[in-house]
Amino acid sequence: MRITFVHPSIGRRPGENYMRTWQMESLPVAALSALTPDDVETRFYDDRMEPVAYDEPADLVAIPVETYTAKRAYQIASEYRRRGVPVVMGGFHATLMPQEVSRYAEATVMGEAEAIWPEIVDDARHGTLKRLYKGRDRHSLEGVRFDRSVYRGKRYLPLGLVETGRGCRFPCEFCAIQTFFNRTHRRRPVDEIIAELQAIKRERKLFFFVDDNFAGNIPAARELAEAIAPLGIRWVTQMSVDAAHDEGFVSALAASGCRGVLIGFESLDRQTLRKMGKKFNTMGGGYANALANLRRHGIRVYGTFIFGYGTETGQTFADAVSFAEENRFFLAAFNHLTPFPGTPLYARLKEEGRLHYDAWWLDERYSYNTLPFDTGGMAGEEITRLCVESRRRFYSLPSLLRRGFDAQNRGEFTMLRAFFIINMLHRAEVNKRHMLPFGDPHWRGELLQAA
Repeated sequence: MRITFVHPSIGRRPGENYMRTWQMESLPVAALSALTPDDVETRFYDDRMEPVAYDEPADLVAIPVETYTAKRAYQIASEYRRRGVPVVMGGFHATLMPQEVSRYAEATVMGEAEAIWPEIVDDARHGTLKRLYKGRDRHSLEGVRFDRSVYRGKRYLPLGLVETGRGCRFPCEFCAIQTFFNRTHRRRPVDEIIAELQAIKRERKLFFFVDDNFAGNIPAARELAEAIAPLGIRWVTQMSVDAAHDEGFVSALAASGCRGVLIGFESLDRQTLRKMGKKFNTMGGGYANALANLRRHGIRVYGTFIFGYGTETGQTFADAVSFAEENRFFLAAFNHLTPFPGTPLYARLKEEGRLHYDAWWLDERYSYNTLPFDTGGMAGEEITRLCVESRRRFYSLPSLLRRGFDAQNRGEFTMLRAFFIINMLHRAEVNKRHMLPFGDPHWRGELLQAA
C-alpha cells in the first residue's frame, strides 16, 4: 500500500516564491507518518515549497486542512480524485466544517486523528473507507510520536518544532482552539518530551514549542521547564500574558533555556479586550509588570495585535506600533480580526448579519488582508491599509536597528543572528503577503465533489 501526505499552501501569486516565514515543519504529517504501519510506503509533498507529483502511484492521499489552506486543499484533492485516488482530510477546518470538507474527500476526520489513524489505514487497505471518522477522546497525550524523517530534503526554517501540550482554557471569542479542544489543556508526559528533545537536539540550535498555550497549566509547565534545563537547549514558545506575572515561573523558563515567547496582547484598550473575551490580559498590574518580568529574565517578546472590533481609530494603530517599539519587541504582528468558522465570533457576526460572505475562505473575491465582515466602526479597507502600514513601520530599517541592538535582543549571538534573519524575512514579506490570493489562481481544474 502507498500513502501520500500533502501539506497545502495558503495560496500563491504568479512569479513569486511562497512566504518563507510560513515554511515551518508539518507536525501533523510527522505524527501520522509515525503511526503508519511499516509495510506501507509513504511519500510527503509540501505544497509550500515543491510541486506535488499527482501522477505518482498512490492508494490514499492524506491532507491536513486549516481554514486558510482549505481552498488549495480542495484543488489538490480534486487532482488526486480525478486520477481515481481516494482522499482523506483532517485538521482544524475538517473538525469545524466537516460537511464542507466531506464534499471534496472520500473520508473526513473530526478531532485528533492519532487514535483513529490505524483504523483509517486499514479501511483504505480493504477499500472500506467511511465518509466520516471521529477521533476518540484521548485525555492522555501519552505515546504521541513524530517521524521527522519526512522532512529530509525540504528547506524549512531552522526551527525544530516540538509539541509539549494541546489546547487552552481561555474563552477568547475569535479563537478556534477553544472550540476544537473544548476549552481544555493537556500536557504530554514530561519524560517523553525530554526523550524527544534529547534525540533531536544535535540537529537544531533553536526549538519552537508549538503549544497553543505553554502556560495553560502553570505548575505543569514549570515542572517541564525544570526538566528541560539540564539539556542546555534554546527554545521559544507561545503563552498567555497572565503567566508572565508569575516571576518564579518566568525565572524557571529562563533557566531552562527559554529565549522568547509569543504573547497575544491583541489590544491596549480595556473595552476592546473585554469584547474579545480577554479580560484576563488586564490582570496582575497590566502589561507593564508582565513585560518587566520578562525583560528582567532576558526573555524576548513576539507580540501580536488585532484590529476590527469597531473601537479603533488611526491612533489605535500608531499606539500599538509605538508600544511594540518602545518595549523593543523581537517581532510583532499587526493583523485584522478574522472570523474563523466554529468560533463564537463567527456565530455572532453571522447572527448579526455582518458577514460579507458565508465562506470567505472559498470566495473568489477574498484575498489575504481583506476583512470579510462589517466591523461596525472603521471601514475594512482602512483597517487593511493601517495594518500594512503598521507592519512597514515596525519592520523599517530604523526600527529594526533600534530593536536589534537593544541589550535584550542582542544578548547572545545565536539570538542576535536569528533577530536579523527573521526580521528581514518579515520586512521582505510585508508586500508579498498583501492581497495574496487563496488557492492557486492558475489552477484550471474542476473542484470534484463527492456524491
